[in-house]
Amino acid sequence: MPSLSSNLGGASRVRRRALIGTVVLAVLVALAGLGTYLTRDGRSPSKAPAAHPSSPTSSSSAVSPSGPPVAITRPRALPVPPRTTDPITFGKAAAAALWSYDTRAYSQAELRRALHAWLTTEAKYADASSVDRGIPSPVLWKEMATNRQFATATVNEGHFPNAFTRALQEDPGAITQAYIYAVTVSGKQSIVWKGSPAGGAESRVTTLAVQCRPNQPCALVGVMPSVAP
Repeated sequence: MPSLSSNLGGASRVRRRALIGTVVLAVLVALAGLGTYLTRDGRSPSKAPAAHPSSPTSSSSAVSPSGPPVAITRPRALPVPPRTTDPITFGKAAAAALWSYDTRAYSQAELRRALHAWLTTEAKYADASSVDRGIPSPVLWKEMATNRQFATATVNEGHFPNAFTRALQEDPGAITQAYIYAVTVSGKQSIVWKGSPAGGAESRVTTLAVQCRPNQPCALVGVMPSVAP
């Protein structure tokens, strides 16, 4: 029989997830599939990084939505959040960080802690579990490290989803409770491992929830359960 503390802990997580979903829903009321964000326990996770290599870099991009693909990487470095008040710039940097990893340079736990540093300090909004789902498990990480796997990311484009833009136009004040923005980012993840210097690459796209309060640096809220065009 589950312990009382386990039950209470589970209930707390459910309430926090529901709150996050409610806040984002206030802005993305027209976004298809967002209702699942309110009851996320049974949802299918966003596509996680391929179980191959990891990047020797934290790849961040400041490309404008119409600009050329750019990947700014720092070999073997853990990802560090940029200080920006632009949700799209932050979203692109966060996506690049989530798509990059380097098993040669640091542990799975170190990467997890580094990515958690991107999250908002407002605990009622921060969804660490959605970030964790994109990180290889400790067991998989160990196997990847044996093969010296790493991945780098190239960001092609970032934008506010159409439904998000429409919702803001219809009700500009809806965002002022938590200042959480939806940002959809597309790009490519390139993976290399021992014995395969050419590696492989695949296209990636994700929608992130980003908090940018006035006059404060942006922070990550979490990874949305589905991509919003």
